[in-house]
Amino acid sequence: MIGSILLTLKRSRFFILSIFMTYWISCAAGIIMSHTGNNFALTARDRIVGQAVENDKASLSYLKGNNINAALYDFCGNLLLGAVPQTLMGFGIVIPYFTVLRQGWIGGIVSVDSQHKSRFKNFKSSAYYLLVLMLQFIPYSLAIGCGIRFGVDFYNNNRVNGWEFWKYKIQKSGIKDLIYIYILVIPLFFLASCFEFLSSWNI
Repeated sequence: MIGSILLTLKRSRFFILSIFMTYWISCAAGIIMSHTGNNFALTARDRIVGQAVENDKASLSYLKGNNINAALYDFCGNLLLGAVPQTLMGFGIVIPYFTVLRQGWIGGIVSVDSQHKSRFKNFKSSAYYLLVLMLQFIPYSLAIGCGIRFGVDFYNNNRVNGWEFWKYKIQKSGIKDLIYIYILVIPLFFLASCFEFLSSWNI
């Protein structure tokens, strides 16, 4: 099992790393924009956070003090509503990069609080913010990167069929790789959500 997971990581490493770097580059852009008082970034930050406070089950549970429920809702949301759809978008090869750019940018603009003050005010706050991002970006990069590689292999192996999609065949090896990568991704998402909502660093 471990050997199969490592082999999957090796085969998908280029796409995994490219997604991971896209997350951090877009996140850095969001951090810079929010910290330099960019009105577009700050307005987007307030709108997104406001919507989350009103509708997101994880945020609502957290505000009520139900941190365990918040972690579970966040875990399910990241896995089922975030990672799985973006993994499937891997068939579009480049499409996931656009969703990742937006996702990373949002991670960057929330580096300021509701008063637009920096979360980098002290070591503990800075470390918590960066660790939350890191723990989320890693499983997302694994899932999406493997999905993109599956998409690339799918088209390469079916190139002779042109645009006749009904003749396309899905490689069993690609499906196995996705299963192996999700065996790794699922507990990583759970760890990320538990740290975000249950950690004593969450102040």
